[in-house]
Amino acid sequence: MNLLISTFIIFVVVALSNLIARYFPKFPNTYINLIAGILIGFFPAIDHLILPFHNDVFMILILAPLLFFEGQVTPVLMIRKKVNSIIGTAVILALETAIVATLIINKIFVLGVPFALIIVAIITPTDATAFDSVVQGRKIQQTIQNVLKTESLFNDATGIVLLQAAILWLQTGHLKLVYNFAIFIKMVIGGAFIGMILAFLLVGVRQYFVRSANNVISSQTLIYLLTPFCIYFTAEKLGTSGIIAVVVAGLVHNSEINRSRFSSPRQVHFGIQMVNFTSRILNSFVFVILGINLKRIFTNNFQTILTSYGWLLVGFSIYVILTILRYFYGRLFIGDHKKLTALLFALGGVHGTVTLAMTFSVSSVLTSNQFTFVILVETVAILLSMVIPTIIFRFILPIDGDDRIKDSQLNYLRRGMVEAGIKRVKQMHLEPVVQASVIYDLEDQVQKNNLRRFFKQWQSVTTEKKALTVLQSVDRRRALMYAFDAQREYLYDLANQHMINSDYIYEVYSEILLSEALVLDPKNQML
Repeated sequence: MNLLISTFIIFVVVALSNLIARYFPKFPNTYINLIAGILIGFFPAIDHLILPFHNDVFMILILAPLLFFEGQVTPVLMIRKKVNSIIGTAVILALETAIVATLIINKIFVLGVPFALIIVAIITPTDATAFDSVVQGRKIQQTIQNVLKTESLFNDATGIVLLQAAILWLQTGHLKLVYNFAIFIKMVIGGAFIGMILAFLLVGVRQYFVRSANNVISSQTLIYLLTPFCIYFTAEKLGTSGIIAVVVAGLVHNSEINRSRFSSPRQVHFGIQMVNFTSRILNSFVFVILGINLKRIFTNNFQTILTSYGWLLVGFSIYVILTILRYFYGRLFIGDHKKLTALLFALGGVHGTVTLAMTFSVSSVLTSNQFTFVILVETVAILLSMVIPTIIFRFILPIDGDDRIKDSQLNYLRRGMVEAGIKRVKQMHLEPVVQASVIYDLEDQVQKNNLRRFFKQWQSVTTEKKALTVLQSVDRRRALMYAFDAQREYLYDLANQHMINSDYIYEVYSEILLSEALVLDPKNQML
């Protein structure tokens, strides 16, 4: 019950913060979520209803589906072409930076090597969603975006293995390189194998039913939703990486959709919309959780914060060291090897809630003072990795003017198609009440109707005397079909003129098709 209440409150915060973010388009959406989470922590009546952060629950219920969906929208061919880059950033770079940063931190701050490695291993995983938030509204090379995305998909496993090795070293006093390397291979290769096999089995089962007369969309959707949880749980129980397993499973499902999208269009369309919706909600959910816990961390450790600044120096030093190491790696191995490319790659190593989850996972193996120190250090590193790139990117990256052009052209296309549709309707011989109803529907495509007109139309469909008759409803449907035909013709003519980006035309064209589906679909029970 407490989990349900906690989840409900966070979902409400997500909904409200996303709405508020629309009023601040120049401010990253995830920052609004983060600030909302922090503010919630200042209301004791609400804060005490939200459960303490539990890393296992977070990894299974939030991170597993999120990584599964991110894997699903990543083309497999891109992964195959970038295998060397992925190994370089997610494994070699992670190991090199961990070793160098650990030794430097050990020498400067006289921390034990195992303890220093724990601190560095936790900050190893990067977060693609957090990176998207710091570059919002700015234009950045697609190559850099792809490198950072693939790195964040796979370097979580490296960080976890490093953390396990550091914990074992701290507990036993010995670093078992061969043993830990074997564990790493088992987790990565084993996780990939389990994810692939289970995904193929589940895809095979679902495709069998899709191609038979016994397909049930609700059951298929439920199986699909449970897939990341089952795969993550199975992989972890077998001692492999659940994170790698769900990412690989997502990649397998990407290929499935590409070659089965027309076998059951309703199911595929619903699945795509569900993935998009769930991904957006989970991304916002993650940053609300991060905000809530950052506030709790500073509140619970307020005395330590005031009496000692060692945690601040270590956190700042780790971030600087890792950024410098990433810069030199970028100069040598990333893209065109230019300074700007290397700087973007270095600053793109943004950290988020995976780091927070790994931080809480060591609470049982460290003393109270050690854990307090670690959690403050990681908090500093997380905040610096988000704030510094946000500021610097405002100076070195151009504003993404494509968004403004896109909005302008989409509005132009929508206005034109609505005018074409209304013109076609006015050429038909319709009863005034039917014509008014159809024109209202068409003008809704450009949000031209105000609340007064909406409630007037609402009254017309809820009052028996004002409701359309059966024949009038048939005429309205026929008129809408003719109007949609006119709108498609308008867009087709524009496409032939090659004056507007085809992607914008396709986007508006798809809106017409969706509108037409709402009118014609016999399974639509809302009409």
